[in-house]
Amino acid sequence: MALFLLVFAVCLLIFGGMVGLLLLSGTPRFRTDPVQLLTLFDQALVGRVNESEWNAIMGYPIRHDDYLDGVRRRAQRLMEEHGNHGRAARGKPLLDATGHGELEALRAHLASRQALRERQRSVE
Repeated sequence: MALFLLVFAVCLLIFGGMVGLLLLSGTPRFRTDPVQLLTLFDQALVGRVNESEWNAIMGYPIRHDDYLDGVRRRAQRLMEEHGNHGRAARGKPLLDATGHGELEALRAHLASRQALRERQRSVE
């Protein structure tokens, strides 16, 4: 009977510890910022990004900033319209010529907005 209680107490301690750790640890959150999007766009424009990296960032919704989420959705639409799955694996750019031009315009718009926001922060 003592062995049973000892095993029960050890198991209860282990399971209780695991439940406590799970309750105390929060859900990991990934917060995309404009600099990360600009870096991804730059890499895509020079052909140094693979599809899995692109899909990892573009497939995750941005809930803290509606404007950034709109940029993300537009870039995702560019990939759907002008991208061909498997192009990067074959050594080709991620997007075709039309998509490349539209991504450059989207990147320039995001960069100018980010520069404007930084200027406004420095004035305040």
